[in-house]
Amino acid sequence: MSYSREERLALCALLDKTGPDAPTLCEGWTTGDLAAHLVLREHRPDAAAGVTGGPLAGYTARVQQRIRARTPFPELVRTIRSGPPRLSVMALPGVDELANAVEFFVHHEDVRRAAPGWEPRELSSGESEMLWHRMRMARFMLRKAPVGVELARDDIGTDGGSPDGPSYRITARNATPAVTVVGSPAELTMWVMGRRTAARVRMDGTQPAVTKLAEANW
Repeated sequence: MSYSREERLALCALLDKTGPDAPTLCEGWTTGDLAAHLVLREHRPDAAAGVTGGPLAGYTARVQQRIRARTPFPELVRTIRSGPPRLSVMALPGVDELANAVEFFVHHEDVRRAAPGWEPRELSSGESEMLWHRMRMARFMLRKAPVGVELARDDIGTDGGSPDGPSYRITARNATPAVTVVGSPAELTMWVMGRRTAARVRMDGTQPAVTKLAEANW
């Protein structure tokens, strides 16, 4: 199952409905900006290196703005829907799934959850397991968190199932005091990726530690 392809197509279908001016959870971005970002990421490797910040961030922002201004929104959506270009590294077998499954899940939710009245989707067990497996990225994302962080999923029994079954907890940052963030793999993914106000999670710990984590920025 290609979850990256499923989320890509679902996002594109939603973008077709919203048009280019709908809000997203990405601060300062409309759906048009988000679409330009996704096109840049797959079709402009010279500019994609600045997506996560650093010295190339300014160049990346300028290229994204040009793509947004010069390309009609329906064409941006068609480009995203068609997938990575054939000569792209992301077109290699397995790379699209590895690089894009979480990316497109999160950006799909960025559009869904920016609209009033949203509710969590019911994901397949396979997609939930994929998101939980990728949660190892949390150790990098939360490396500067001011307290220790445990991630605990609430969609399986606390015994973690069989010895070969899914695990229940991940230590994202080993420090004391620690806060346990509880939710489904989908909600924990959104929280770890910085969409904290739109992630339905629960934080367990001492009040000072919870407050520190809630106010932190990463």
